[in-house]
Amino acid sequence: MKKKENYSLGSKILTVFFVLLCLFWVMPIFEVLINSFKENAAVNTNAFALPNEDTFVGFANYIKGMTFGNYPFVRALGYSFFITVVSVGLILLFTSMTAWYIARVDSAFARFFYYLCLFSMIVPFQMVMFTLSFTADQLKLNTPYTIPVVYLGFGAGMAIFMFVGFIKGLPLEIEEAAAIDGCGPVRTFFWVVLPMLKPTLISVGILEAMWVWNDYLLPYLVLNRTEYMTIPILVQYLKGSYGSVDLGATMAVIMLSIIPIIIVYISCQKYIIKGVAAGAVKG
Repeated sequence: MKKKENYSLGSKILTVFFVLLCLFWVMPIFEVLINSFKENAAVNTNAFALPNEDTFVGFANYIKGMTFGNYPFVRALGYSFFITVVSVGLILLFTSMTAWYIARVDSAFARFFYYLCLFSMIVPFQMVMFTLSFTADQLKLNTPYTIPVVYLGFGAGMAIFMFVGFIKGLPLEIEEAAAIDGCGPVRTFFWVVLPMLKPTLISVGILEAMWVWNDYLLPYLVLNRTEYMTIPILVQYLKGSYGSVDLGATMAVIMLSIIPIIIVYISCQKYIIKGVAAGAVKG
């Protein structure tokens, strides 16, 4: 009975702690939301105050943010959406196939390539960003239609690490049975292995999508900003004359940019921990 009481007390303490921690992380989003409905002067003077009858401007900031400047918000939204979808699709397809090869082929090359992918996870981006920018220009990877290739290279390390761990936990007998039934490597992967990778596919996809959607530095270095802008880059250019910033409109654009990824995350959150745990523990 005493152990049960202690356990109950410990659970309550942890619950309170994590609720407070959750509120701490949600607070910045709440601040962005309330400030997106306030006039610019009110945001500058008291950013933590709730909108009132004097400071509330309705959806004026959202309209201004979407029409501010010479670069339309809808165009930046389209580029961000295209880059995210294509980049995540390439990462999931190629890294899952690579991880299957690494997990099933016991060779020095496979092990070396796996460790090389792990090493890419710990290399700071600042070490390669200037070389990357030069190489992307030389190879014509500086458009929204080609930059997913660059994201594939940077996102492969974590994805391969998670996929390899999960695939090593899958029963090899299923693949052997498929081979006996006449399936080649390609059919075995797409018909047998890929469906079993669903939890890890979803979790890796969400993590990579949040990274690509919110990424600022890589598109800023690679893309031609006079022609192409993603939403994070567009937010930086929401400035008036002499560098003045309309914080109300900026908050509105930021809110519009985080709503899609929040919806995706909430819709698929049950798969994230499951996929991460499976990829990190199995094997």
